[in-house]
Amino acid sequence: QWQLVESGGGLVQPGGSLRLSCVGSGFSLGVYQIGWFRQAPGKEREGVSRISSSGRTTSTSDAVKGRFTISRDNAKNTVYLQMNSLQPEDTAVYYCAADKRQWTIGPMIPDYWGQGTQVTVSS
Repeated sequence: QWQLVESGGGLVQPGGSLRLSCVGSGFSLGVYQIGWFRQAPGKEREGVSRISSSGRTTSTSDAVKGRFTISRDNAKNTVYLQMNSLQPEDTAVYYCAADKRQWTIGPMIPDYWGQGTQVTVSS
């Protein structure tokens, strides 16, 4: 059974850091564009960052640019989201998603979604 499994969420104080991981279970992530999305209570889901299948190309939203970094290790079948300088407005459920297209100029259209991991930024 193909699954995307996120981990690494939790409670962190403002200014703190977390690293989220997205692992492909039952399939290889290496041929997929992978994106991180988030959804805060009462808000629509938004794209945070995405990375091409090769890892050579990334795109990050203005809201987190300079604070969040996406990367991947295809040998470990894992994509990461390093989140620094976290703020209360970053509180959300974070999802990873896979797009069969290796890269897209426009927004990715995921074929698969993970179940999400909660990130809470609070003092």
